[in-house]
Amino acid sequence: MNVYGVVASLLPVIPAIVAAESTTLNHVNVFSAGEKSYTAFRIPALETAPDGSLLAVCEARKHNRSDPGHNDNDIDLVIKRSQDGGKNWSGLTVIDDPGEKWSACNPATVVDRQQARVWLFYCRTKPGRSSATARPGTNDAQAWVRYSDDNGETWSKPTDLTRVSRDFYKWGGSFFGPGGGIQDRNGRLLVPLSRTTGQRNAEGNIVSGTWNAFVIYSDDHGSTWQRGATLPERDWGDENQLVELADGRILMDVRQDNGPHRWLTTSADGGLIWSVPRVGQQVTPVCCSIKRYTLVSNGDDRNRILWTGPSGPGRQKLVVRLSYDEGKSFGGEKLITEEKAAYSDITILQDKSIGVLWERGGYQYITFTQFDLGFLEPNE
Repeated sequence: MNVYGVVASLLPVIPAIVAAESTTLNHVNVFSAGEKSYTAFRIPALETAPDGSLLAVCEARKHNRSDPGHNDNDIDLVIKRSQDGGKNWSGLTVIDDPGEKWSACNPATVVDRQQARVWLFYCRTKPGRSSATARPGTNDAQAWVRYSDDNGETWSKPTDLTRVSRDFYKWGGSFFGPGGGIQDRNGRLLVPLSRTTGQRNAEGNIVSGTWNAFVIYSDDHGSTWQRGATLPERDWGDENQLVELADGRILMDVRQDNGPHRWLTTSADGGLIWSVPRVGQQVTPVCCSIKRYTLVSNGDDRNRILWTGPSGPGRQKLVVRLSYDEGKSFGGEKLITEEKAAYSDITILQDKSIGVLWERGGYQYITFTQFDLGFLEPNE
């Protein structure tokens, strides 16, 4: 593959956004518990394909709601597509069924604009092996990637990135996103991950796990991948997403499980090294989403970054917040739902409306919600 050197050719051509009038929220249940005999659907990832199609990817949990490696669960990776902006969705297609009581999990997507290619990253874990019990030096936890050149209709055979995505003999496993991959203005593809290590018992299982975050990246359109450094000084957190700032730095938003807020960290070298994290959004421990919405250098009226997560208490009251200062602060909170709500992921549609795919109603549904700037800024 050719590496593109002209920065201007890497930027998406989109019209400048202006305030819309609509403040209506449109909710569509994309996946429903019990569909195709799956007990539950979890861990959503949402992407806008090069042709404008929407791709909704998630875990299909067969026997129970449990996470990978727990309670003899069996988890497949599945997808649905929408070609009308999320109003209607295709039937369910299985992308990866790795075997009985195996898990295909933690989807993360990114679009290579120059190749018109959608990349899909995900993990496989062996039966009975989880993020807490995956053993160093084994393939208990694996990292895989596929791509689609036809906007998510079909997918390539998987490529194993396990040894790229982790320190194989020291880390128990590494896990993508979920969600949150980006391509920066220089064409670099960046995919967020977190890794687990910890104290092990006599059987070699991790009994006290610690987490830290990092990225893998490619400068040759996915022909090769490299791993950046983990966050500095100590272990910080796990599930994370990325956004490129107006000045070219990369901002990472990181979940922590032992405190009431997110961590925010930046990289000035495209994900190789990260700053000491600072306090981010107040939120319960959960996967949240962060996304570039508008950019002055692209012709928009101001810089905007979107963030979604539950305002709580606990996993309920999903909200969207806006940052006008490149992630230094977030405000203008708007309520998406009063219901129970957990993981979410954001995409920007071709018409510049916003799509959110989120876990709804105590994991009974994965729902798509669409809104526009008029919902975020009704009085401006």
